[in-house]
Amino acid sequence: MSDSHLTRRGILGTGVALTALRRTGALADEPGAAESPRASQESAMIDVAITVNGAQHRLGLDPRTSLLDALRNHLGLTATKKGCDHGQCGACTVLVDGVRRNSCLNLAVACDGREIVTIEGLGSEQTLHPMQAAFVAHDAFQCGYCTPGQICSAVGMLSEIERGLPSAATADIAADTMQVAESEIRERMSGNICRCAAYPNIVAAILEAAGKTTG
Repeated sequence: MSDSHLTRRGILGTGVALTALRRTGALADEPGAAESPRASQESAMIDVAITVNGAQHRLGLDPRTSLLDALRNHLGLTATKKGCDHGQCGACTVLVDGVRRNSCLNLAVACDGREIVTIEGLGSEQTLHPMQAAFVAHDAFQCGYCTPGQICSAVGMLSEIERGLPSAATADIAADTMQVAESEIRERMSGNICRCAAYPNIVAAILEAAGKTTG
């Protein structure tokens, strides 16, 4: 097209056509063309390597993915429950390198290289973890929705006591050994909410698992 044929209407029409082609991806390979939203999203994925219940996994995740969503949506481990999704109910509690964590508040990318244990990894239907067996023996659940988080939290809590980490209920923080008292259990488990209010049975189950009662 020679300069003599350029018109304002023709230039505007060409610009509109090019914009439409870019939006449909027809010019995606053109140098300098804008990335499609899908391509941009895929390029933003981050590789995360985690060990869950003894099995190694490598996932390509949106960096905003929570550990809870990675477990449930990417690995199919749905026993860990999504309750409030704000770290207030404890239903999503799992163990990260042996320490209890609200998985809804932890980004999966921050767990790269970590070992995760969920309720599925504590025991099996044939061989229950002692804490799982104690919960069953004491009927420490009603609807059961909070139970996976309660049990994982209880296991992590007993580990904290064994390592001598004090709580707000600890009378003597300088003591060489720490007692698994009912007051300690209630304080340390206060972040796990049971809407059915099965708290007395939960405390009894934890005491049994800690070897303080005969069940």
